[in-house]
Amino acid sequence: MSEERPAQPAFGRWMGSMWLFTVLRFGLFFALWGLMVLVGLKGLFAAIVALVLSVPLSLVLLAKPRAAFTRQLEARVNARREQRAEFDARLDADDPDEV
Repeated sequence: MSEERPAQPAFGRWMGSMWLFTVLRFGLFFALWGLMVLVGLKGLFAAIVALVLSVPLSLVLLAKPRAAFTRQLEARVNARREQRAEFDARLDADDPDEV
């Protein structure tokens, strides 16, 4: 009964890639906000301009961390689906009422 099961994607790697992307995204926003303040924009307007600029820049500058996070997330979802399919197959095999 010692079936070889594929290794479950590590929770730590997934969380690490999520936090890395999140910190980089916030860092990009705050760096742009600081630049807007240095340029002479004030308060909420500087934050709004930084937000508008950070969205397209993060798509370009943070493509690798976002891809790593996406890969980790997809691996976890696929592993969970495989576990669920395996469990459903065992339940179906054990069902005596099935025709």
